Amino acid sequence: MARLKDEGRRSPCPEALFCRDTDSSWSPTWAGLCTNPAVKHSYRLGVAVLAICAWMNLGAPCFAQTDVNDVHVQPREIEKPTNAADKTPIKTDLVASTPAGMNAHVRPLKVDVDLVLVPVTITDPMNRLVTGLEKENFQLFEGNSAQEIRTFSSEDAPVSLGVIFDSSGSMSSKMDRAKDAVVEFFKTANPQDEFFMITFSDEPEEVSDFTSSVDEIQNKLVFAVPRKRTALLDAIYMGVTKMRQAKYPKKALLIISDGGDNHSRYTENEIRSVVKEADVMIYAIGIYDRYASAMEERLGPQLLSDITELSGGRAFTIDNPNDLADVATKIGIELRNQYVLGYRPNKVVRDGKWRKIKVKLLPPKGLPPLRVYARTGYYAPVE
Repeated sequence: MARLKDEGRRSPCPEALFCRDTDSSWSPTWAGLCTNPAVKHSYRLGVAVLAICAWMNLGAPCFAQTDVNDVHVQPREIEKPTNAADKTPIKTDLVASTPAGMNAHVRPLKVDVDLVLVPVTITDPMNRLVTGLEKENFQLFEGNSAQEIRTFSSEDAPVSLGVIFDSSGSMSSKMDRAKDAVVEFFKTANPQDEFFMITFSDEPEEVSDFTSSVDEIQNKLVFAVPRKRTALLDAIYMGVTKMRQAKYPKKALLIISDGGDNHSRYTENEIRSVVKEADVMIYAIGIYDRYASAMEERLGPQLLSDITELSGGRAFTIDNPNDLADVATKIGIELRNQYVLGYRPNKVVRDGKWRKIKVKLLPPKGLPPLRVYARTGYYAPVE
C-alpha cells in the first residue's frame, strides 16, 4: 500500500489507537507509554485485537487505514430512455451525435458489382419508337471489345425526373404553351416516379425539391414569370448536381427553352464534362426563332443537340409553340419504352478514365433503317 507523503497528516481514526514516537502533537501520556518496549508491544497487540473485533462486529471503516491512491469508483448506470405511456425501452439507432450537432453514422457496407447499365432508344425513319426487340438484336462494345449483355429489360421502371424550365424574358410569348407542355409531360408519369423542377433566367432556382406529387410541381409552375436573361448552362449544372440525390437508377432531365445561353458562369466545355460524368439522360425541347439576330440564339439548337446526344437522350426542335405539348408527351412515352442493357466489362481497370460505349443493332429482316440513341461512355471507377 502506498504511503502518505505528509508526515504531519493524521489518520481519520482516533489517535489513541495509533502510536508514533516522533509526533510531538500527541499528549505526553501516550508518548510515555511508547518509550517502554514491553508496554508498546502489549499495547500494539491489544489494539490489533480491538481492531479485528470492531471490524467483524460493527463493520466500521475507520479501523482499516485507506490509501488516498486506492480509488474505487462504481460506474454510474445511465438510465435508458423509456416511453412515457408504457415504460418500455426506446430503441436507438447506431448514430452518435457530435457537439456540433452533426450525426456520425456507421460506415455503410459498399458493394461494387461493376455492372454498367445502358438505356437505349430505337426509332425508325419517321422518328417513331420501335418496341418489341429482343436481347439478340443488340451488340454492345466497350472501346473495340465486344461485351456480353448480361441483363436485358424493356419494362417501365420508375424514373427520377427533373424539369429545367426557361423563364427568361424571351419566353414571354411562349410561356403559357411551355407550361402546358410540362403538364402533358407529367401525364405520362409512373405513379412511383419522383420529380423536381428548376426555373432559370439570370440564374437558376430550384423551385421544387424531389416529390412524387405532380400537383405540387404544377402549383409551383404557376408562379414562373418571364424576365431577364438566360443562364441555361448554369441551370443544366444545377439539374445534374441535384440528380445525385435521386432515388432511382434511371434518371432524366427535360429542358424546355427557346434559345442559347447568354448569362452563365459555366462554359459549354465544362457542362459537357459534367454531363459525361453523370449517369443522367437529358432531353430538350427547343422553341427557336428562325430569324434570331443574336449569335447565342442561332447556336442554341446545336448546343442542346450536343449535350443531349452525349447523355443518351435527344433534342426536339419545334417552330410552333402549339406543338410543345405533343412533343412533351412523346418524350414521356419514350422514357417508358427504352431498352436497358447491362454488362460487366471484360477487363476492369480502376483508373478513372473515359470508356467509350457503342451499341449496334441487329434488326429483324424487313425493318427499315433504324437509329440508336444511347449513352456514349462512362468514367471508370478509381477505387
